[in-house]
Amino acid sequence: MASLSLDDLTKAVSGGAAAIRTLTRLEPAGGPNDKVFPPTYVKERNAETKYAMEKRRVDGREVQTVLLDSVASQANRFEDALAEGWRRRELALPVVQVDFSKEAGLEDLEQITALHAPHRIADALLRDSLLEGVPFRQTATGKEITDAKPTHATAIYKYCPTALVFGVWDSTGPKGGLGAKFQRCLVSEIVGVDVITGVKTASRIDPAGIQTKAGPVYKHKDPSQDWTVDEGEAEKKGGKPVEFSRSTGGDGKKGSPSAINHGNIPPSIETDAGGVTMSHAVQTTVLTLAGLRRLRFQTSCAGERIPNESRDAAEVAARTALAALALTAIVYQRENDYDLRSRSTLVATGPLVFEVVGRDGGEPARFSLTKDEAAKLLKDAESAARKHGLGWDAVPITLVPAPKLAGLIRKSREVAASSEAEAGDN
Repeated sequence: MASLSLDDLTKAVSGGAAAIRTLTRLEPAGGPNDKVFPPTYVKERNAETKYAMEKRRVDGREVQTVLLDSVASQANRFEDALAEGWRRRELALPVVQVDFSKEAGLEDLEQITALHAPHRIADALLRDSLLEGVPFRQTATGKEITDAKPTHATAIYKYCPTALVFGVWDSTGPKGGLGAKFQRCLVSEIVGVDVITGVKTASRIDPAGIQTKAGPVYKHKDPSQDWTVDEGEAEKKGGKPVEFSRSTGGDGKKGSPSAINHGNIPPSIETDAGGVTMSHAVQTTVLTLAGLRRLRFQTSCAGERIPNESRDAAEVAARTALAALALTAIVYQRENDYDLRSRSTLVATGPLVFEVVGRDGGEPARFSLTKDEAAKLLKDAESAARKHGLGWDAVPITLVPAPKLAGLIRKSREVAASSEAEAGDN
């Protein structure tokens, strides 16, 4: 199978195709009969499980399916894969980031980039940070982003091209709900097919033989000691010892040894989130080229007006660079495997194959793309766009959190710690 070349991609983007897709058949890492655990959601009134279950038509028949990884979750995995490639300097693309490494008490956050922020370049974390002492959205760069729209997309392309691939709504910027919306051009999800729900069991035998009646367990007056069974050492409230409990981590009632993870847990069966078995899973990923063709680029990245006679060629080159970025994200995510969550690791049953879907139907053209080939395709596509004034600056734009943002995060951490402590008092 031929590798997807820049010429192939340019022809597809310029109007030769409607979309590029890849369909990947997956099965549990433990084998086709192993159980996997989908993500859980709030259980609706008439729902039997906490899973997103629905009937779909598959191969001409109606089958029970379950969502294993949502469109939003898949987008996050693609962006994480690109971020890793950028961090390792395998990929060159624009990145805007907020650096917390010099903020006392927040150093663990390190750098949060637009590839990690939920709302990408429009995220409030970037909005409430400073570039050379000025609020980001008040800088020349921020104003360019605010003024961008699908018919004038150069600023988003210049500073955060992934937002044009995965979509963004600038609802937190100066224009609020009237901020520009860019549709998601790369859509992917993983669905389990022919699903049967199961049950999950839980139990624990305490090797020390600690009995429930050994309580009550009290909150120790010395926080470093956590708990005690001695009333004299217990924290008092209204003259009475405070029974111990945790907001997280404990699995028993207040004052019980199980609240400090000691003692037996009687065997139990959970039916609304007990995992599923399935015939297989499918990852369906579609890059809409029609969506990319809606993006217009009136100016170069330097802010100069693109002459009318070269506008079409420049726009095709920019859209091709975005398509290459999307395909690179797919390939890099595949290299990260499919460890979706605990007890939900999937493996592909075949190689990654891209299908270029023509607008008039017919048999799609099929191409392969390795990790090295994808990185080269992206580099070549960006170089071609650069000739039209639409190249990328891979040097990151680094912001620092505004004092009010850093203060909010610190206060939030204090509240979280205090809430956990207060939960033990209730």
